[in-house]
Amino acid sequence: MAKFGVSQSVRRVEDPRLLTGRGQYTDDIAMAGQAYGIVLRSPQAHARITSIDTSAAKAVPGVLAVVTAADLKAAGIGDLPCLIPLKNRDGSPRANTPRPALADGVVRHVGDPVAFIVAETAQAARDGAEAVMVDYEELPAVTDLAVAFQPGHPQVWPDTANNICFDWEAGDKAKADAAFARAAHVTRLTVVNNRVVVNSMEARAAVAGWQDGKLTLHTNTQGSWLLKGLLADPIFKIAPENVRVVTPDVGGGFGMKLFLYPEHVLVCFAARQVGRPVRWASDRSEAFLSDTHGRDNITLGELATDAQGKFLALRTRNYAGMGAYLSTFAPFIPTGAGTKVLASVYGFEAIHANVIGVLTNTVPVDAYRGAGRPESNYLVERLIDAAARELKIDRIELRRRNMVSKTAMPFTTAMGQRYDSGDFSQLMDAALAKIDWDGFPTRRAEAARRGKQRGIGLAYYLEATGGAATENAKVVFADDGFVDVYVGTQSTGQGHETAYSMMTSHELGIPIEKIRVKQGDSETLPSGGGTGGARSLYSEGQAILVTTASVIEKGKQVAAEQLETSAADIEFVSAAGRFEVAGTDRGVGILDLAAEQRRRVASGASAILLDTMETANIEFHTFPNGCHVAEVEVDPETGIVTVPRYIVVDDVGHALNPLIVRGQVHGGVAQGIGQALHERTAYDNGSGQLLSASFMDYCLPRAEDLPDIDVDLIEVTCETNPMGVKGAGEAGAVGSPPAAINALVDALSGSGVTHIDMPATPEIVWKALATAKAA
Repeated sequence: MAKFGVSQSVRRVEDPRLLTGRGQYTDDIAMAGQAYGIVLRSPQAHARITSIDTSAAKAVPGVLAVVTAADLKAAGIGDLPCLIPLKNRDGSPRANTPRPALADGVVRHVGDPVAFIVAETAQAARDGAEAVMVDYEELPAVTDLAVAFQPGHPQVWPDTANNICFDWEAGDKAKADAAFARAAHVTRLTVVNNRVVVNSMEARAAVAGWQDGKLTLHTNTQGSWLLKGLLADPIFKIAPENVRVVTPDVGGGFGMKLFLYPEHVLVCFAARQVGRPVRWASDRSEAFLSDTHGRDNITLGELATDAQGKFLALRTRNYAGMGAYLSTFAPFIPTGAGTKVLASVYGFEAIHANVIGVLTNTVPVDAYRGAGRPESNYLVERLIDAAARELKIDRIELRRRNMVSKTAMPFTTAMGQRYDSGDFSQLMDAALAKIDWDGFPTRRAEAARRGKQRGIGLAYYLEATGGAATENAKVVFADDGFVDVYVGTQSTGQGHETAYSMMTSHELGIPIEKIRVKQGDSETLPSGGGTGGARSLYSEGQAILVTTASVIEKGKQVAAEQLETSAADIEFVSAAGRFEVAGTDRGVGILDLAAEQRRRVASGASAILLDTMETANIEFHTFPNGCHVAEVEVDPETGIVTVPRYIVVDDVGHALNPLIVRGQVHGGVAQGIGQALHERTAYDNGSGQLLSASFMDYCLPRAEDLPDIDVDLIEVTCETNPMGVKGAGEAGAVGSPPAAINALVDALSGSGVTHIDMPATPEIVWKALATAKAA
């Protein structure tokens, strides 16, 4: 590659460190004198705690403390807040679900924390947990989203009628209703977006300690600053400068590690109580019962078309499962985040969306890769296939008739989103050519000769990225000759170190091997927006651009002094990393200049360092989009579905590192296929027990379940940021579920099956075929 090139497939610079065991994760951190914490969790889905006896537990050798809700309340520890102040359709506020770090009087899902046991060793803490005696008065529970909002079912919270915690709407109802009134045809479809367990490779962990009244928490987050603010004010009622949150390497997040959890509060409180650091680390069984889950929607969609198949309007009603408590951002996911992409790439005249938040006696639900946008795209793409079948219009042609054209950009959708760029028909045509759509009948016939039913499905997706309105970056020229770039985002496996090093190298002309990316410590920057909503590159990238520009301007002043000329005569040659006097061969390298300034400061002289920190305002979000095409084969004797072919054509704007982009898409597609065909979160409706609480019962896709995922990139430059980039981190997970299920329905349609919900496990597929055959 060119020495400082961007737009190239550079291998990730962080991988040698991570693959050779030199990474540092939260569970690798040991604080001097640390104790160990274990969470005692409720075995009941809904019950009143009639008594807790901790005396035997406190007598267990090695046990230092047993913390209960009474201890937290006596110390004035605040509840975990939900940060989304949503309004109902009638203007009233959403319901509240007060969530102390330990259950206070009532448990509301299996796994709800009841006590925190701290001991000299993890084994002693486990022994202490077994000795805590809790008496429960079992209460009726409801875990089925499909019935929880109907009258007569158990109430998760006594003051939340029919378990409906919010009833929200967006769009233009009157305009949509008028369009439906004059429609030639209306297609209706109800789809399930199944609840999923995140199962990041690295489970959650935390270790906390206090010194001189200041709290330090090491934990695996997607951004330290959010937790810093929440722990300081609503939880411990202390000044933010007395809280430091440090996030080391993180092994997967997918949204789930964004949030404040009870365990964060518990290790901090316990450390203060016992006067020494306390650590906690989740095991996999605990993760199933305590990490936020994802998705969990049941959505009715209605599509109005005219006589020519032109889309007039869309109406949706989404019952969104929230679990037992409203997690940090939970109400925003199906509402503000999800509904803004309902228009997708199509020219609807009007859209009206109604979202009803529903509480159940289950683990709380919050953002999961894509966070509302996969759910909306899934509904729209499934609905379009159903409309094509009813209207007897080819499903590709129906999409083509309704796509917003490139010439219409910038385009404002019926949901008020302003698309700055996009060439949707070009990407769809490229995908059709790549998969050889026209040649599919031959492949279907060949599969039939082998006794298999083969189908092909397409889904066009559009994502809307999100996140904080500002982002920070700091460039420091270190004493050892390296350049440290401090960022406010947090890598959880995406390759941020590589991307930010490439950008810094390109702007400052510094060899990439001389750049270190620093992240995760709330002390290093005044604030950081963290990672979520596919925001990192376009947000942090803009911060790096403004910071490196300031470095260069500062360097021109310093170079002019050293070279004894006017700053106006100094130019910076980024390809060489060098300040030069225009029209001469006189100059100085940026690293040499920075080193000289450090030496002058060290000697006591007055000197300007090149170190700089800047804040970028993130005024616009981006709209990555693309076309997924899947081919599946079904064995009708067993219901087993395989995916022999899968292609993606994506527009993520300017691809800074195409290799990393393709890797991100691969991961997202794997998660989408997992949700579509494998992952079933099953609760027992009577007891409220999570039946799929381990990998014995919860099926993650394995390597053999996934095809080679072929990804092409067509760059349609984003017009709203200087890099021309669009977020890519969530794209694969947005387009893959509808592509896979559309292909499956196509495969089963010859047997009379016209709809199937996720997850389409072998049992579900076999039953659908058997039912259709009997009919």
